[in-house]
Amino acid sequence: MTFEYDTGARIVGYITSCKPPSVPCRVSMTRVDILDAAGRVLEHHDQFSFVPNALVDIRVTEGPSGREVAEGTP
Repeated sequence: MTFEYDTGARIVGYITSCKPPSVPCRVSMTRVDILDAAGRVLEHHDQFSFVPNALVDIRVTEGPSGREVAEGTP
């Protein structure tokens, strides 16, 4: 999943749980990358939990996305 903020920053990873029965909603994820607006990985976490707030987009993504790849890198 990709969670995108108005600054262009994104949180990308696999959802392990979402607990919305009570406010606030809390999302737990694995294999998480936090990316800046240019797509550079700022942080990587094996596990990460957050409260999705002030999002501009949520979408299902397949495989890695938003990563910079150096020219000539396969």
